[in-house]
Amino acid sequence: MGFVEFVKDTEGIASVKINRPKVNALNESLVDELTESFQSISDDSNIRSVILTGEGSFFSFGLDVPEFLGYSKESFTKFLFKFTDLIKYVFLFPKPVVAALNGHTIAAGCMLAMACDYRVMVSNKAKISLNEITFGSTVFASCVEILKFVVGGKNAERVLYSGTMYTAKEAKELGLIDEVVSKEELKKTAIEVAKEFAKKDTHAFRSIKSLLREQVAEEIGKREKDSIFEFVDIWYSESTRRNLKDIKIHS
Repeated sequence: MGFVEFVKDTEGIASVKINRPKVNALNESLVDELTESFQSISDDSNIRSVILTGEGSFFSFGLDVPEFLGYSKESFTKFLFKFTDLIKYVFLFPKPVVAALNGHTIAAGCMLAMACDYRVMVSNKAKISLNEITFGSTVFASCVEILKFVVGGKNAERVLYSGTMYTAKEAKELGLIDEVVSKEELKKTAIEVAKEFAKKDTHAFRSIKSLLREQVAEEIGKREKDSIFEFVDIWYSESTRRNLKDIKIHS
């Protein structure tokens, strides 16, 4: 079963929608599909910008914790390399990526949103958070460096140390998102932003984006591998494992 809906219009805008009921939790198949979708977009010269969104009341819950609790350490580690490769791929993607955050954007889902160029979020009860610390988990070097790039070092500390679930308004004040709109205006606004990006010279955009982000990517490269191994060690620790087993997302 496919979990990603991929549509491109006649104006050079591609839409990538995560649709994995009920909460768009990220598992291995979904990460593979997202990677394939972005690779396809990269190869299509007719596509000039991308909108990444979700179906329902969640952009993404984050990792499918119950599913990954059944993974061996080796298999989970391999997946995390695959997932962090996707985050870095989106972060350095040569075309503009607009995140249309249709609902709750949590943990690994928030990491994916942070990798985009622009974030529009609905103004209802949706929350956004990097809340890993609240259930005894850590994050990756890519998460830390991209978050610092987006909100600055001090705000990154605030977000990661507290694990706070922020409203869209609070997130905008922190710099986590760029714009807050009603649910009814989300699609329209995301398309408008994507069209503005699409007007830009593609070579110039690619060059500027690379100049802005390549140093961040280099810093990630120095620490990502070790951070993944540390993430796995903490994930499989007794106390964190207990907390993770309490997370239910499919009931």
